[in-house]
Amino acid sequence: MKKITQLVIALACINTLNAQLVTTVSDPVEWINPLMGTDSKGSLSNGNTYPAIAVPWGMNFWMPQTGNMGNGWAYTYSSDKIRGFKQTHQPSPWMNDYGQFAIMPVTGGAKFKQDDRASWFSHKAETAKPYYYSVYLADWDITTEIAPTERAAQFRFTFPQNDSSFVVVDALDRGSYVKVIPGENKIIGYTTRNSGGVPANFKNYFVIYIDKPFTVSYGWKDSALTKGVTESAGKHAGAVIGFKTTRGEQVNLRVASSFISYEQADISLKREIGNDAFEVTKQKAKAAWNKQLNRILVEGGTVDQTRTFYSCLYRMLQFPQKHYELDAAGKIVHYSPYNGEVVPGYMFAGTGFWDTFRALYPFLNFMYPSINKEMQEGLLNDYKEGGFLPEWSSPGFRSVMVGNNSASVVADAYIKGMRGYDINKLYEALIHGANNEGPMTAVGRAGVKYYNELGYVPYDVKINENAARTLEYAYDDFTIWQLGKALGRPKEETDLYMKRSQNYRNLFDPETKLMRGKNQDGKFQSPFNPFKWGDAFTEGNSWHYSWSVFHDIEGLKRLMGGNKAFVGMLDSVFNMPPVFDESYYGGVIHEIREMQIMNMGQYAHGNQPIQHMIYLYNYGGEPWKTQYWVRRVMEQLYKATPDGYCGDEDNGQTSAWYVFSAMGFYPVCPGTTQYVLGTPLFKKMTLTLDNGKKLTINAPANSDANKYVQQVKRNGVVYSKNWVDHFDLFKGGTLDFNMGSTPSKTRGTTPDAFPYSFSTEANK
Repeated sequence: MKKITQLVIALACINTLNAQLVTTVSDPVEWINPLMGTDSKGSLSNGNTYPAIAVPWGMNFWMPQTGNMGNGWAYTYSSDKIRGFKQTHQPSPWMNDYGQFAIMPVTGGAKFKQDDRASWFSHKAETAKPYYYSVYLADWDITTEIAPTERAAQFRFTFPQNDSSFVVVDALDRGSYVKVIPGENKIIGYTTRNSGGVPANFKNYFVIYIDKPFTVSYGWKDSALTKGVTESAGKHAGAVIGFKTTRGEQVNLRVASSFISYEQADISLKREIGNDAFEVTKQKAKAAWNKQLNRILVEGGTVDQTRTFYSCLYRMLQFPQKHYELDAAGKIVHYSPYNGEVVPGYMFAGTGFWDTFRALYPFLNFMYPSINKEMQEGLLNDYKEGGFLPEWSSPGFRSVMVGNNSASVVADAYIKGMRGYDINKLYEALIHGANNEGPMTAVGRAGVKYYNELGYVPYDVKINENAARTLEYAYDDFTIWQLGKALGRPKEETDLYMKRSQNYRNLFDPETKLMRGKNQDGKFQSPFNPFKWGDAFTEGNSWHYSWSVFHDIEGLKRLMGGNKAFVGMLDSVFNMPPVFDESYYGGVIHEIREMQIMNMGQYAHGNQPIQHMIYLYNYGGEPWKTQYWVRRVMEQLYKATPDGYCGDEDNGQTSAWYVFSAMGFYPVCPGTTQYVLGTPLFKKMTLTLDNGKKLTINAPANSDANKYVQQVKRNGVVYSKNWVDHFDLFKGGTLDFNMGSTPSKTRGTTPDAFPYSFSTEANK
C-alpha cells in the first residue's frame, strides 16, 4: 500500500511538472527544438524538416548530413551516422537542394568517400540550436561545432591526439571544382549541383580558411584520391588536407559562399565574420534570432506549448531565403536564376506559393512587413528577369503544384499596407500571369484558354488536377480584383476579374454538395468518387478542396443550402471514416496515410488545402465548433519533438497555422484585411508590431478546459464580430478574451458577426 501511495504521489508530481505554466519568456531562442519534424521519411512525414543552423532568412543554412549525397532526406532523426556537414538551400526533401557542398573532419587516414568518412553519432551527444550545432563524431573522436551568419559560418573541430587528422571538402557530383592554396591555408571551389530551376552557368562558389597550417593535401576526382594534387575538376571533385593534432586541439574554419564569385564570397566572409572568434559569431547568431523572436512573447502556456510555439516560429522565419548579396560597396546584387546574369536588387528563393499564400505571407504582412517589402521587390526582379512570377522558386522557376497564387501574395501585401515598391509593375505581372500559360505547367495558368472561355478548366482535356486549378484561379482572380480596385484601375478591367472570381460556382455539384470535375461539354465527370485523391484535385479529394472558396464562403454556403446544411457538411468532414481512393497515384501517398492515422475522419491537416476549413464555422453561426477543433488540432497534431508535425511542414505554412491559431485568429482569405477568430492558446501574448506599437492578447482564464470564447473586448469595448481587422490590430492596444469551459451559443451566431464574403458585400 505504501508503494502504491508513493507511486500516486510521484505521478501527481510528474503531471504537475508537465502542466507547469511558463510565466516569462526572456530568451525565446532557447525554447526552440530545431529537430522538430525530423523523424520523417518518404512514406510518412512528421514534418520533413531538417535542423537548419542559420540566421533568419539567411542565404545559406548548414545542417548535419545523415543521408547519402543527393538524398532529399539529408537529415533524419532515426539515422545513426553523419557523413558530413552540408551547406544547404533545400526548402523541402521533395524539392531537394541546390548549391550544396559538405565539410567533414576525420582521423586515422584520408577517408574521402561519403560512406568511408561517415561516423556514428548519438542524439545524446548532439546539441541543436538555431544559432549553434555541436555533435560528437564517435568513430573519429572529434567534436564538430558550427555557428552561422547570413552567408558564412564558423566551424570548430576539437581533435584527439593523432598524427593523421584531416578535413575533407566535398564539392559533390554533377560538376565541381576544388583548389587547395597551402600558402594561404585556404581552399576554394565551386559546386554546380542543383535540382533544377537554374541556368547553365549556375555555380555556388565557396572559400574556406583554416587557422592551422596543413602538412599534407590531396585532391580527389570521382573515386580517385591523389596525394599532392592541389586542383581537381570533374564530375565529382574534392580535397583533403591533413595535419597532426594534440588532444583537445581546436581547429577553426571560416567558410562563405556566393552565387556570384570567389571574390564576392570573400567580401561576405570579411563583412559577416572578419576576425570574430567562434563564440562571437555564435552569440551574434543567437542575438539575430532573439531580435525577431522577441517580437512575440507568450505567457501562461505549458512548457510543451511554449516550446512548440517558438519551434514553429523558428520554421516560419527561414523561408524564403535571401538570394541576394552585398558587393564591396555595400550595394545589393544578386545572381539571377532566371537569366544567369548578376544584376542589382533584392531576390529571394525557396518557397512554394501553393503552400505559403495561405498563412505564411499573411503572417509576414502582420508581424514582419519590412522583410516582406524586400520580398515584394524580389518578386519584381523575378518578373523582370523571368517574364513571369514564380509559383515555386528553388531558386528559379520549378514546375510543381497548381494555381496562380503569386496573385494572392502580391495583393495581400499591398492591401495590408505595404508600400515603397513598384506595385503597378507587379500588377502588370499578375495580369500577365492570369492570362497566359507560362514556360512550364506550374508558371502562369495551365488551361487558361479553357478557364477564360468556359469559366473552368475541363476534366477531359488532359490537364491534370483541373478542378483544383479552377478553384484556385477563381480565388486568385478575386485578389487581382481587390488589388486592381485599390490601385484605381478602370472598372471594366477589374470587373472582368470580379466576374471570374465566381467561376468556382461552375464546379459545384448540387447533388453531392461538393466540387466536382466538369467535362468540356458542361457535364460533370462520371463516375465521381468524392474520396478519390488527386485526379481532378491536388493532393487531396473533393471533401478537402470543396472549401477552397476563401473569398466567398457565403456564396458557397448558399449553394450548400444555408447555415444548417453548411455546418452539417463541415461536421461531416470529421464524422466520416478516413476512407480513400488512391488509384490516381497507383499507391498510398504519404499525405493520404497522414490523414488516415490522425483519427480526425476526412480532415487532413497534414496538407494545406483544408487547413482553413476549421475556421469556417464562424461563417455558419457556430463559432464554438471552430474553437473546439482549433484547440484539438493544436493539442493533438503539434509538439516540439522529432515527430512533432502531422505532415509536411512546407516552408513555414503548417507552422504559421499554429502560430496564428495560438494568437486567436487566422487569415482565411488573404487579399482582405480580416482575420477570423478562433481561440487563443496562451493566457497572454505581447506582440511588438513593425510600427513599434504593442498589441496585447489577453485570455487570463485560458486552460485546457477553458477553450471556449465567451466574450471578446477590443481596447476595453465589447466586440461582437467573428473577425478582427488588420489595420485595427496594427494600431496596437488590447484584445481580451473571456474564456470558459462550455460553448457560448449566443456570441457570433448572427449574420452581422460573420466574416467577409464576396456575396455578402456584392449585395450591399
